[in-house]
Amino acid sequence: MNAAMPRQVTSNCAITDDPLGLTRIFDPEIQLAQWRRPADTVIANWLDEHASDLGGGLRQTLAPGELPDLSRLPAGAGREALAADIALLAEILGELLDATTIGFRLEVVGKAMCPRLHVDRVGIRLLCTYRGPGTEWAEDAKVDRRFLGAASGGQPDDVSGLLLTGHRIESIPPFAVALLKGSLWQGNDGRGIVHRSPAIAAEEAPRVLLAMDAGW
Repeated sequence: MNAAMPRQVTSNCAITDDPLGLTRIFDPEIQLAQWRRPADTVIANWLDEHASDLGGGLRQTLAPGELPDLSRLPAGAGREALAADIALLAEILGELLDATTIGFRLEVVGKAMCPRLHVDRVGIRLLCTYRGPGTEWAEDAKVDRRFLGAASGGQPDDVSGLLLTGHRIESIPPFAVALLKGSLWQGNDGRGIVHRSPAIAAEEAPRVLLAMDAGW
């Protein structure tokens, strides 16, 4: 089956309303593929209701078709819906990358984990924000990679020289499924999507983020 045509595309990002559009991540020029989907109100309302008792997150490894163990989280229909969604996304990533297992982190955080723009040293990583602001990224043509990491001299992103004139920081919407290509993907050395964790306002905390990586 042919992949869905992207609803929006830039020089390094493809955005679609169809999960098949995620296959655009395999295009050499694409560094970020997004499947935009509506919020699951059952999950969203459950997370809001239990925002103060979600704990600090969890890490697990899933085999194909396996449901995650979310027993440490508050019971309810939202927990069951979240488990089913995590299993679905693990299945999608496993099929895309031909991986036998998928490792995931469900992060529950009150502040930005990685507030500076950076590139992950991974192949392809899946991210989905269930609560709070989504991951931020910058168009490749509007960044000067010479100022990534330590080369910034500790200066903020907006003054270090990393962000070029006319740049715009984009945000991945909540519940959108994003595939981020890192520097370790074959043929992608010196590239990878430039992104960062968003600032979290008090009224938005905690942010709940799912991160998935393939196991080989």
